[in-house]
Amino acid sequence: MTSSQLFEQIKLKRSFLCIGLDTDINKIPEFLLTKDDPIFEFNKGIIDATAEYAVAYKPNLAFYERYGAAGWNSLQKTVKYIRTKYPDIFTIADAKRGDIANTSAMYAKTFFSVLDFHAATISPYMGHDSTMPFLAYEGKWAIVLALTSNNSFSDFQMLDCGNSGKKLFEEVIEKSMHWGSDANMMYVVGATRHEHIKKVREIVPDHFLLVPGVGEQGGNLADVVRNGMNSKCGLLVNSARGIIYADNSMRFAGAAKTAALKLQTEMEALLKEASII
Repeated sequence: MTSSQLFEQIKLKRSFLCIGLDTDINKIPEFLLTKDDPIFEFNKGIIDATAEYAVAYKPNLAFYERYGAAGWNSLQKTVKYIRTKYPDIFTIADAKRGDIANTSAMYAKTFFSVLDFHAATISPYMGHDSTMPFLAYEGKWAIVLALTSNNSFSDFQMLDCGNSGKKLFEEVIEKSMHWGSDANMMYVVGATRHEHIKKVREIVPDHFLLVPGVGEQGGNLADVVRNGMNSKCGLLVNSARGIIYADNSMRFAGAAKTAALKLQTEMEALLKEASII
């Protein structure tokens, strides 16, 4: 999927909502546990209920890998379902991989050739050769961790880098942005770091930013938009728990739809305010 195609979906749906499919079998409705594949059935219900509002889905692989082969099967079925029924929706493997080149090449093949995701999240700690294999696939994206929303982000990301006066996250972005382009690279920037999103946008004015942390983690959508939106939106704002676990009864899908619609409505207003739609 190209940047232009993604932007068209944003305008069409009046939304830049990414829904995290962080599916925990201990939190899904009890009646689904009688199904052959409860995780997939839950995901399917969420996807069908929210697809009109979401431009992207982001399964976090840890929630699938923990179940071994069965979880991997649920993940494959989920991605295939999205790619078949909703082919215009962007799919992200939230994998946070990053290893030596030949190992990264195998990860890239897994996510892009086998599972057919559009994008994968990448840890840039090992540098250029750990990321380049993900950029070798036409129409696929590497989403590089830049400034995360977890509590201990400052352990490394906010370290001063010598006499440059820059923080480590700034150096990471400035270095890595030359590995690819705004046509095949995005950056993860946590919504809870809205005071730094403006700096990120100054460094990469045209790249998409994947922004987790809105909702349950305390990030504010209006702050993210004020500091991070560009003329083509340039944002994919992720919400997981606030949507997929809005209800744990037989009405879970309807509750997810209501929660997704609420965010989409807020996003539509912000897109109009920015004269994007």
